[in-house]
Amino acid sequence: MISSIFILLSLLPFLSSSSSSSSSLSSSQINSNSILVALLDSHYTELSELVEKALLLHKLEQTVGTHNITIFAPRNHALERNLDPEFKSFLLEPRNLNSLQTLLMSHIIPTAIFASQRWPNAGTAVRHETLAGDHGVYLGEDNSGNKIVDSAAVLRPDDVIRPDGVIHGIDQLLIPRSVQEDFNRRRSLRAIAAVIPEGAPQVDPRTNRLKKPAPVPAGAPPVLPIYEALAPGPSIAPAPAPGPGGARRHFNGERQVRDFIQTLLHYGGYNEMADILVNLTSLATEMGQLISEGYVLTVLAPNDEAMAKLATEQLSEPGAPEQIMYYHIIPEYQTEESMYNAVRRFGKIRFDTLQLPHKVVAQEADGSVKFGNGDGSAYLFDPDIYTDGRISVQGIDGVLFPLEEEIEEQESKTQKKTTIPLVKVAAKPRRGKLLEVTCSMLGAFGKVC
Repeated sequence: MISSIFILLSLLPFLSSSSSSSSSLSSSQINSNSILVALLDSHYTELSELVEKALLLHKLEQTVGTHNITIFAPRNHALERNLDPEFKSFLLEPRNLNSLQTLLMSHIIPTAIFASQRWPNAGTAVRHETLAGDHGVYLGEDNSGNKIVDSAAVLRPDDVIRPDGVIHGIDQLLIPRSVQEDFNRRRSLRAIAAVIPEGAPQVDPRTNRLKKPAPVPAGAPPVLPIYEALAPGPSIAPAPAPGPGGARRHFNGERQVRDFIQTLLHYGGYNEMADILVNLTSLATEMGQLISEGYVLTVLAPNDEAMAKLATEQLSEPGAPEQIMYYHIIPEYQTEESMYNAVRRFGKIRFDTLQLPHKVVAQEADGSVKFGNGDGSAYLFDPDIYTDGRISVQGIDGVLFPLEEEIEEQESKTQKKTTIPLVKVAAKPRRGKLLEVTCSMLGAFGKVC
């Protein structure tokens, strides 16, 4: 009896800890009467769709578990028609996920503020921190007594009230300055990328240097071909890319490459491709240098399912990962629309790749773009994963390899050029047909012929 009591006393701390953990788990669960459930079921459908696309539901559930919240919800009309289409497409691009999350979190205050109780009076504006961190909003009233949030008017105060929060309907979207600056930066980058070069300085083919250095406008393509800027062979460290920019680089290539690799990771299904670019090779650094010098690239990115079909021997040979990646990089800027229009108009198209002298064949098939031939072909699977005017990333469902026929054809051409001499063959003199007929007619008279 005494031993059993001692065992029960020794187990009391564990029982209390398990009960407290179970109570904390139960408290973290969202009630059906929560303000988040009310938002998803409300008439603010555009905002609720953006919240789901921004992957914020889990974070908001954790916030509601510890705080009451206030949501300023723009009406659907403000998001459908009053919003700049370019800005809306900017928010929905996968690489701009952080900007979309910052914008949406700036509409949420981690405390409940009701219009009838805690709203500031006219003539005073009170700043409240939002879930976006540095960005805050000012609550106040105008001279007419209408409630305002920053520059937005509150059309429906206390529209939805729940025990853990409240939703106020506003007439427009609240855009943080950081998001606006990011959008302007992207838009100015596209404008720079569209600059038409004026003139082309001459290049000495013997030295691959400019004969007369000439000023090159920002955004103009490099004078030297991209193959002159690549590191020789499988790159351990990238070679300095020759180009018009030099120390005065017009583009931040390292940041753009980092952005598109992060986009691949956020997009999902392209982790192997990102791992090869960053860890197995130094191609990410080399691509950053090329973009900084003004070159443009289109990356055909095989998804994880396609990369999983590669044998270990195909990646273990020295230089094999680089050669595979080089064959998937096109030294020109192509989007899904431009490639599809090209193959629809011209049929088969051969794009240059960074793996000289091999080209990748593209053609139209089943309403999409098909790369390669036969069993080694791949379809355009996820179009326009990343497009910023300098780098274009197109997802494909297979790993491409140069055809053996093309390799043998290249070798045979080089052998013919080096081994077969050019010999002029002289034709044998041939007697004319008229002379033969004449001889046959006179042969009976004296055999003169």
